[in-house]
Amino acid sequence: MTTNELIEQALAKLDGAGGEVVLDFSSVRRIDPSAIEAMERLAGAADDRAVKVAVRGVHVDVYKVLKLVKLTPRFSFPA
Repeated sequence: MTTNELIEQALAKLDGAGGEVVLDFSSVRRIDPSAIEAMERLAGAADDRAVKVAVRGVHVDVYKVLKLVKLTPRFSFPA
């Protein structure tokens, strides 16, 4: 499954999420611009629905990219 597919699945599940959605990024080593756009859409949709999004298993290089594009404050990163 691609990163974009993972994010699109999370978007589809927001309405029935019950307050939180968890994404497993343990197999994601790189993130491309289209995935960043999808993460921005996910963050916006989650904000609209008052749903928290946790991203687990984030590789340090992916985290750095998310930090550079200022997306890290919009997600939680549990250990």
